[in-house]
Parts: sequence; structure tokens; C-alpha cells
Amino acid sequence: MNRRTFCGLMSGALAGSGLLPPSSADAQQSAGQPGSTPLRFTRAASSPFHLDAGGKPPHLLLISADMVGPDMYHPARPLSQQVRIPNIRSLMEDGTFFENAFCTVPLCAPSRASYLTGRYSYIQGNGERAPQGLQTELRSDDTIFPEYLKAAGYLTRQVGKCHVGTKKFLDAFGENDQPWDRWSPPVFDDDDFLAYQRRLEVKPQQYAREIVFKQQDRKTPGNSAGGWIVQEDGKPFPKEAQYSYYLGQKIIGTLEGLIADGSLARHPSYLQLDIFDPHQPFSIPAGYEDRERELRAIMTLPESYHAAQQRDFEPAGNEPEIVDLYRKYWGIYDPHQLIDYRVANVLQMEIVDEVIGQVLAKYKELGLYDNTLIAFISDHGEMNGRRAMVDKGVYIYPDVLRVPMILKPPRTAPREHKRVETPVSLMDISQTFLDAGGIKAEAHFDGISLLPHLRSGAGDEDRTLFFFGGWHVGVNFACGTQHRYDDGRRYLYSYNASSPKDELYDLESDDAVNLIDNPKYAEVRRHMIQRLGAALEADPRWIGFWAEFRIARFKDLPTAGGDMQLFTKPA
Repeated sequence: MNRRTFCGLMSGALAGSGLLPPSSADAQQSAGQPGSTPLRFTRAASSPFHLDAGGKPPHLLLISADMVGPDMYHPARPLSQQVRIPNIRSLMEDGTFFENAFCTVPLCAPSRASYLTGRYSYIQGNGERAPQGLQTELRSDDTIFPEYLKAAGYLTRQVGKCHVGTKKFLDAFGENDQPWDRWSPPVFDDDDFLAYQRRLEVKPQQYAREIVFKQQDRKTPGNSAGGWIVQEDGKPFPKEAQYSYYLGQKIIGTLEGLIADGSLARHPSYLQLDIFDPHQPFSIPAGYEDRERELRAIMTLPESYHAAQQRDFEPAGNEPEIVDLYRKYWGIYDPHQLIDYRVANVLQMEIVDEVIGQVLAKYKELGLYDNTLIAFISDHGEMNGRRAMVDKGVYIYPDVLRVPMILKPPRTAPREHKRVETPVSLMDISQTFLDAGGIKAEAHFDGISLLPHLRSGAGDEDRTLFFFGGWHVGVNFACGTQHRYDDGRRYLYSYNASSPKDELYDLESDDAVNLIDNPKYAEVRRHMIQRLGAALEADPRWIGFWAEFRIARFKDLPTAGGDMQLFTKPA
């Protein structure tokens, strides 16, 4: 290391620590603006990164919705053709849709931790059901990608859900950020939201029609999935007072504030809108009665639900135990209730689209749309009735792993392809946004930038993507992967450490069934086992899975010598 590099490192560390006098620290902050000094830190001697000195960085906007299943958006799904999401489809038209985008873990906290850090996460469950000692929040020494953007001179602001611990959001977005750190929205205890409702002269919500499933005796009320809301005095609940609308108005107000005080004229911005909908419990306001009737006229149920009905909701022969546990947990024994759920899910998604439309319209009105990289994602998917289950969980299944991913690039980096079939991960969001901001972090990332995909229309088809289970309603430490086989189909394989039953699915199926015991797919099964085994063995982070997998699936893996106690002998 030469003297100049050493001095640059030390001055950056001292400025971030506050040990330099104010004038020196201010100079360092100025030097950290995009297009300037190539080496910076997010905090004192922490998370170094290089900064591209050329070009004007674009504005950045990330919009996430919670628990969006492929039925709501994927062109290959028949139900998606009935879902009215013109604003999301407009974003697809202006950008690139990634047909095979996946989360790493189909749970809120682990998935969000992965795409915010750009790495597979050590978090294995949500805080609400975690046993003592299980990590459910990001650590203080983790760095999430908005922290890099902030250190590079971006104005960083966030509205909505957090669910990875508030500490990192305050680091990234400032002490005025108000992230809520739980699975469900604070519709009854968010002071700002309640004040917003009072300004609209609207009273708090209550359910006029509520979807309440049954417990195992098929009589006792069980889980509520929400439903249709009215004001507490029984009057219609206007959609303008619904929580997603509130979040949309709040992010618009944040943007307008940055313009009013002149900040946006001097700095690029990164705004993050984290919407809870369409995740249950649903909150369908007034004004959607006609649309509800239209949806009920065309709504059907998945074949796998009918198959579960025919078995009287007993487990299928090749289902791992975790699937039966979740089916009992939800208790959807009445098909009419599942119709209610699927209709409400669509209505809630259409409300999300309206909110997104308002935000995009504001960006266009202010002349910011063309110079903004915009991404729309969800943290995980949704079963939407398949296998007599809704929501998500610690099982590996196509519909809970698939997520929407749309990237609309700025005008300075036009896309050449509207669709990309190559598999990608939510982890790629972090690297894509950092790449757009001219930031090259020195840390290790599992995600990659997707900006080259917008130009080439493809990526590495053989890229290994891992999927994991963990701790939620039940415990299922599962691991899996996907791959396109020689027959041209894309398959998903899952190894369940808590069950003797593996799973193999055709990822392109609308209502996937477990093919693991089907003789026709014996070679596919063997191929996927060997592929997962090679990937687990190659990465020391997964030694816990590999230690068991190599024993449990010994007959299908290439025989490898070595002490399975992992005893290290001297060279």
C-alpha cells in the first residue's frame, strides 16, 4: 500500500468516525459525492467501496409489495390474465421483466435480509415465532445496500415495512425513518396513519366480512385472513384511507419535500416504498363491489385443492410432514372460503397497483421518471390455495419462491430486451442498484448486477441459486436448487432435513405436483441431487447441510473419500 492510498483510507475512516474537525469531515463528505473520489466507507473503517468518477448518477426507486404470488402477475399463469394491474404492466413495458426471479427463503425477514445485504442470510425465521437464541434481525455490523448509496451522496428515504430490525434502517435512512418491524401492518397503532385518517374524517377500520378458517375439528374458528372493511361506525371505508394508499401518499410527500427544500437539485435520490399488501389479513375498502362480482363469476380453485378435498385433507403419499402441518394450520376445509380468499387476494393486488400508479405518475409529473432506475419486487410468493394452503412457509415450492421482478432503467442506460428468462435472485437487487450508482463495494456478495441482462437479454443459465427453509409455523431446515434439464424444462429440487421425503417440481407448471417418485423423472431426480450436492460441498457456508446430505443421499452422489467427521489432519 502506497502513502497516498494509506492516507485516503485513514482520512475516510476518521471522517466517518467524527474524529476530524468539522471542516475536514465536511470536505470528506463532499468528496464522497457520486462522480468524485473512488474510495469511501459507509462508516468508520467499515464497508469500503470504490466510486465511479464519471457520469451523473440516476435517481433510484425500489417498490416492494409483500407476498405476491405468480397468479397475480406472471404471464404464464391463467389467473394473471384476469388481474387488473395496468401500472405494473406499464412498468414491464418500459422496462424488463425477469420471468424466473426467486427469493432465497420464502419468509419475510430472511428474504428481506438477503436482498438488502446481497447475500444469503443467516436469519432463518421471523421474529414473531422464533425461539430464544434464533437470529431474526440483521446485526449492527451488517451493511445494507442503501447505506452504500447514502455514503456515496444519495438522499435515502424509506416508507413502510422493515422486518429485519430497525437499527439498519436508521443507519441507512436516518433517524427520522419510521420503519415498522413486524409481519402485520400497524393499522391501529401507527400514530401518523391514525392522524392521516382523522384528517380525512375517517374512523378506524373493522371487518364487515371476515375470512376465518377452521381448526382441525372443522368447527372452532381458526386463523383470520382479513376481508372487507368498514369504519367502526359502520359507514363505508374509503380507499383513500386504506393503509397502502397512506404509504403511497407518504412517499409522494417525501419526494415533494426533497424538491421543495432544493435537495433534489443537488443530490441524486434513493427512495424505498415497502407496501404490506397484498399480504393477508386483507383490508378491502368500499368501491370494489362491482369488481368483486366480476371476479367471483370467473374464479376457480386449483386442482391440488380438489385433490386434497378428495383425500379428506389427509396428506398425500409423497408429501413431507411440513406440508400437512401447514394445511392443518390454515384449515381451509370450506371451498367457498378459498374462493373468498382468492378474490380478496386479487382485489388487494389491484389496490397495490393503483398505489404504484400514483407514485409513478408523480415521478412523471416532476420530470424524474426517465432518469430513474425503478424496480418492483416482492419478498416472497404465495400458495393462493394450492395444496389447500395459502400464505407461505418453510417449505420449498415454486409458488412461494417465485417473485415479481421488473427493472425500468434510466434513459441513459436503455434496455434492449423486455423479458429475461435466465434465473435471477432477489439478492441481485443490491448489486444492480449499487452498479447503477457507480458503486463497487469490496465486500463479498452472492448477488450480481442485472444491468448487463437488460442489454444482453440473458445471463448464466448454470448459475447456482440456493433456496432454504427454517423456522416459522413449523421447523423445516430444507435446502434446494433449480436448474434447466436436458429436456428443456426447469426443475426445482428440495431436500428436507426434517423429513425422509424429497421434492421435485416442474417450475413451469401452474399447479406443481411432487415428481420425486415418478419413474419418468428418475434421471432428473438424480441430476438435481448431484447438482445440489456439488454446490453444497463447494461452499463451506453450507457444511451443515452437506454433512447430512452426503449421508442421506449417498446412493445418488458420486462416492467421495474422506473423514466424514470433518477432522482436519496436519499437512
